[in-house]
Amino acid sequence: MRLPTALLLFLFLLPCAALAQGDTRITFLGRQLEKGRDPRARSQAALVLGATEDPEAVTPLCGALKDPSELVRSAVAKGLGALLEPGGLDCLQAYQGETDASVQAAVAESIKAIKAYQARRPRFYLALDALKDKTGGIPADLVKVTEARLRSKLVRRGALMAPVKETKAAAKGALKKMGVHGYRITAEIQSTDSGGLRIAILCMSYPEQSLMGQVEVHAAGAPPADLLKALIPRVIDEAAATFEWSSET
Repeated sequence: MRLPTALLLFLFLLPCAALAQGDTRITFLGRQLEKGRDPRARSQAALVLGATEDPEAVTPLCGALKDPSELVRSAVAKGLGALLEPGGLDCLQAYQGETDASVQAAVAESIKAIKAYQARRPRFYLALDALKDKTGGIPADLVKVTEARLRSKLVRRGALMAPVKETKAAAKGALKKMGVHGYRITAEIQSTDSGGLRIAILCMSYPEQSLMGQVEVHAAGAPPADLLKALIPRVIDEAAATFEWSSET
């Protein structure tokens, strides 16, 4: 495994308009899903929300499971199945008594898809520390949303999350059973000299906690919510490549 001895720094600037568009997408689609007059438009909004890979899409989708249109409810169930978030599974299971046959089938199929996703063999085992805001100026709810996105992207990368306060013996037992590597990461939101934001990920082996290195990505030119949303997938991609998270023991 490649062990970086120096800080890895990746700078990219994203157009402000593009970032703003990405940040408002969930809100716009959620509004369309809730208030659109045409069931076909609401159905399309549900399917697009399911394709966002954003845990924030769970809330508007779950709320739309009570839509009066069977067409919309079916699309919502399919959207939750595509999203593959644990919160979506909770919503779908609450609607297993759906009376419409097409909606019932969509609910059952999506429940099956999410359970299969959760049961897949992990590529690596990960202890994730709480996301830290080192700027002191990021709203707590935005930090929470950013951490949820970080966790979701890590799981999509193949991570199985270790229990909080797991003992060293339990961690070793889990790793031996799965035959994968274990890692512990600490992520921080930091300010940059240019007025932008940086996300840094410090990676250690787990459960030994030997330092492996750190990667960073940063950007400027847009509001904090837009910057953080854009930075999360990029820092995970870089960390996955640097620390070879998908390699087996």
